Amino acid sequence: MSSSLLRQSLASAAHRSKTGHRVGRLGQQLRCLNTAETSGEPLQTQEDWAAFQTQRAAQKTLVDHMSQYGSTQTRENAWQPHHSLHRPLHPQEASLSALLASGAHMGHSQKLMNPNFMPYAYGVRAGITIIDLDHTLPLLRRAAKVVRSVAARGGSVVFVGTRPDLRTAVRKAAQRMGSQGYHVGERWLPGTLTNKLQMFGSDVVRTEQVIPDLVVFLNPIPNLHAIRECAIDNVPTIGVIDSNADPRIVMYPIPANDESTRTGQLIAGVLSLAGREGVAIREQELVLAREQEEKRQKARNARETQRAAEQSDP
Repeated sequence: MSSSLLRQSLASAAHRSKTGHRVGRLGQQLRCLNTAETSGEPLQTQEDWAAFQTQRAAQKTLVDHMSQYGSTQTRENAWQPHHSLHRPLHPQEASLSALLASGAHMGHSQKLMNPNFMPYAYGVRAGITIIDLDHTLPLLRRAAKVVRSVAARGGSVVFVGTRPDLRTAVRKAAQRMGSQGYHVGERWLPGTLTNKLQMFGSDVVRTEQVIPDLVVFLNPIPNLHAIRECAIDNVPTIGVIDSNADPRIVMYPIPANDESTRTGQLIAGVLSLAGREGVAIREQELVLAREQEEKRQKARNARETQRAAEQSDP
């Protein structure tokens, strides 16, 4: 761009900022959103342009110097609502503040509270049962240890969340565990475990593992028939239990708000990361076992070679 064209564009910009209005395509006046302070006079000479550049450089230097005294939070290190889904917490990083921020402490109405849930209730506020997160956090970590142990032994884990807002959470949780993770996001078909011959066929039942080693329920109340099937086949279960449910319906209850999307994403993320650790532990153990087997095979081959050499000597 030539200097004349540059001066014309700067002059027109200064004129628009001075008047505060610009003319639209249809002749309508539109309010200008430029709030920068200008002198109102167009740049005419090279000296004006040099002074303008010097002033802008001084402002940038001042901003850079004062930025070190401001906040250090950016978009990368500041908390975002989608982090519980895409950047879940490690089981050791799970805290009361994270559970509180996700709304895990909000239960149902006091009138709907199950009597067996009373040990996990903190109190009542405005007719709403408040869940005691001091019980939720250790039970969440216990469930994470269960998932890690099952995955470390080569077991399969199924994440069940049949509400539309939980489908993404269970799908991502299963993806983190790789081939050992599965999810049910639409509907649990009755007879999936108890009538597996008709559901999958005899060939699939004989050649593949149909019964999972662990099932995680993010909304257990609508999936009571699935919990019954797991109980019949002796499959351990983990469930997010709200104040209107009986904690005894699952083997490892996690008292929390089962209607909160963020709570479901938080719990699914923590458990899936624990499962991914278990998968990594199993892969490491398999690598070590393979290396040890190779060393033993080499030692056997060396002994056989030495024995054959000794027998061949007169």
